[in-house]
Amino acid sequence: MSATLLLLGCGKMGQALLQGWLAAGTVSAVEAVEPNVGIVPSDPRVGARASVADVPADFRPDAVLVAVKPQMMDTAAPGLRPFVGEGTVVVSIAAGKTLAYFTGLFGAATPVVRAMPNTPAAVGRGMTVCCATPSATAAQRDLAHRLLAAVGAVEWVDDEDLIDPVTAVSGGGPAYVFLLIDALAEAGRKQGLPADLAMRIARATVAGSGELARQSDESAARLRENVTSPGGTTRAALDVLMGEGGMQPLFDAAIAAATRRARELR
Repeated sequence: MSATLLLLGCGKMGQALLQGWLAAGTVSAVEAVEPNVGIVPSDPRVGARASVADVPADFRPDAVLVAVKPQMMDTAAPGLRPFVGEGTVVVSIAAGKTLAYFTGLFGAATPVVRAMPNTPAAVGRGMTVCCATPSATAAQRDLAHRLLAAVGAVEWVDDEDLIDPVTAVSGGGPAYVFLLIDALAEAGRKQGLPADLAMRIARATVAGSGELARQSDESAARLRENVTSPGGTTRAALDVLMGEGGMQPLFDAAIAAATRRARELR
């Protein structure tokens, strides 16, 4: 079943979501509010508006999806009030903006879903984790799930506090993977590989390994063991990476730092 939607913000994530909805037929009509209207995908189902004031006053969306940057929220979101009526669910993908922030804006009984997607949504391989207010019905949660599933996998948590470590792990996770690609390529270069070849090898290896992990039923530990021969070259590298001061302590400290920062941004 397709839905009507008001989309506030059509940057990279907003565009990825909108393209996913249009391709999947998830939406029948979208009012997309974006000051740079030229970047809004052209489709007869989409109305491109430069501001909320340009949205037809009688538009009654099933969902309002808020995709503006957190620092713009206090200015942009209040204008949505006329469109958040009975039966409308508010879905936010803004980091640091809590459920209470939106119920404060739109009313205590407003159904709100807070979601944390990540940038692989741009290629349909996103990971989004959500939580909702108690006022969100099963049908509204299902609608939010379908909207977010248009760009990848979706998981739900009951405890909103878990969104902070989610932000640290999956929200920032692509940056850590890209850092791994850079580090792997640089290490290869230092062992004599031409820089461009080292980067191509590193990109393909990380991308292929990720796809193998996605498709496999085996645990990540088992997949790692499948590559590792006793006394071999991979074992020599893992003895360094998994040794004292290796990757796990570094990731523990990094994710803890990101989680703390997410809580500071509330």
